[in-house]
Amino acid sequence: MYRNKTLWLVIIALLVVFSLWVDLSKTMVIYSPFSDSPIVNRNVDLQLGLDLRGGLQTLLEADVPADRVVKAEDMANAKNILENRANGLGVSEVVMQVAGDRRIVAEFPGVTNPEEVVASLKQTALLEFVDMGSTPVAEGTIIQTDFGESQTDAAATAATSTPDANATPDANATPDANATETAPAIVYHTVMTGADLSTASAGQSSTGGYVINFTLTSNGSKLFGDYTSQNVGKYLAIVLDKQVISTPVINQPITSGQGQISGNFTIDTANALAIQLRSGALPIPIKVVESRTVGPTLGEESIRKSTQAGLIGLVVVILFMVLNYRMPGGIAALALVIYTLLSLMLFKLVPVVLTLPGIAGFILSIGMAVDANVLIFERLKEELRSGRTLRQAIDLAWSRAWPSIRDSNSSTLITCLILFVFGNTFGASMVKGFSVTLALGVVVSLFTAIIVTRTFLHTVLDNLKFGEHHSWFGL
Repeated sequence: MYRNKTLWLVIIALLVVFSLWVDLSKTMVIYSPFSDSPIVNRNVDLQLGLDLRGGLQTLLEADVPADRVVKAEDMANAKNILENRANGLGVSEVVMQVAGDRRIVAEFPGVTNPEEVVASLKQTALLEFVDMGSTPVAEGTIIQTDFGESQTDAAATAATSTPDANATPDANATPDANATETAPAIVYHTVMTGADLSTASAGQSSTGGYVINFTLTSNGSKLFGDYTSQNVGKYLAIVLDKQVISTPVINQPITSGQGQISGNFTIDTANALAIQLRSGALPIPIKVVESRTVGPTLGEESIRKSTQAGLIGLVVVILFMVLNYRMPGGIAALALVIYTLLSLMLFKLVPVVLTLPGIAGFILSIGMAVDANVLIFERLKEELRSGRTLRQAIDLAWSRAWPSIRDSNSSTLITCLILFVFGNTFGASMVKGFSVTLALGVVVSLFTAIIVTRTFLHTVLDNLKFGEHHSWFGL
C-alpha cells in the first residue's frame, strides 16, 4: 500500500505552483521577510541559442606555428578569458567550446555589434609598465621589451636590431603618414605586467577625459611602490600589446596600490580596455578563422514549427493513453502536463540554452515520458486479471515494472552522457543541447511516473470498487 499519500500530494501541488510561477515569469524575485532587499533576483527568461535567436558564430584558432604544440591548459584558459571578455561587453548566453587541440567555437546569440566583439576577442591585451628612463617615447609607438625574454635573448635582440651609425639615409624616401611609428631598436625593461592588476574600470579624470582606474594586488603594490620611490622624475610608459598608450612622468612615489591609465580614450575604448585588463591577457595569441552572422528569421520559423510539433505530440500521446488505458490513462495525461511544466521550469532555472536540436530532445522526451506508464499500466491490467485487489494491483504493477523502467532510462542517460562528452570535446554545441534536454526530460519523467502518477492513482482509485468499473481500466 502506498503510504504518505497526503504528503506527496502537498509536495506535488507546491511544485506545480512554483513551476507555473517560473514558467510564466521572466524574472524571479524573492524578498527576505526581515528586509526590503531581495534574497533572490535573477533572470529566468528562456535562453535561446544561435540557431533560434540569430547572432554571431566565430571559429577561433591559436595563432602559432603549425608545428608548435598547444597545451590543453592554455586553450582552456583562453576560452575562459574570452568568455569573460564577451560577458563584459554585455553579450549574454555566450557558448564557447574548445574544438580539437587548437580551436575554439564561439557563439554569441542576439549580438548586435559583431565587429566590436571580434576585435575584443583577437587582442592579447598584454599590459606592461615599462621603464622609459629620462627619455619618453611618443604615444602609438611600437617598442620592444624584455618581458618574456631571457637576458641573453634581450641582449641579442638589441644587438642585432641596433641601427647602423654609418648608414646613409635615403634622401628620396618619403615617410608614410599612415604608418605606425616604431621606436629605435632598444629593448626596454618591463617593471610589471597586467597580471599584478586586481581591478580595472573606466572612468573620467578631473579634466573630463576618459581614463582607466586600477588597483594592484599586494605583490603589485609593493613592486610598484618600490619602483616609483626610486625613480621620481622619470618616465613610466603604459604599453598595451607592445604599443605605447601613455607615458606619464613619476611625480611622487605611488604606494597606495591605485592609479590611472590615461590616453586618447573614448568611453567605448576605455571600457573595452578595462574589460580586457580585468579578464587578463590571453596565454596564446588568437586569430579569427571564420566569422558569420546568423539571421533570426529562420529561428523564428523553427520556434513556431517546433511549438506546433510539441503540442501535436502532447495531444496525440494524451489521446493514446486515455483511449487505451481509460481512467489510469487520464491520470497519466495529467501527470504528463505536470511533467511539461516541471521540465520547462528546469530549462529556465539551470539555465539551458535552447537550440533547435535541444527542442527536438524535449519533444522526444515527451513521448519517452509515458514509457514508464505504459509498462506500469500493462502490469496493472495483468494483476487485475489475476484477481488482485485494486490497491494490491497498483503496488505490484509498480514494483514489477520498475526493473525494466530503471534499465531503459539508465541506458538513455548513459547515451546522453556520451553525446554530451562528444559535443563538449569537438565543439558541437547542438549535440550538447540535445543531450542536456533529453537527459533532463528523462529524469523528470521518472519523477512524474514513479511519484506523481502513482500518487494520483492511489488518491483516485484506492476507494473504488474494481468489480463495478471494469471498463474504466480498458478490460
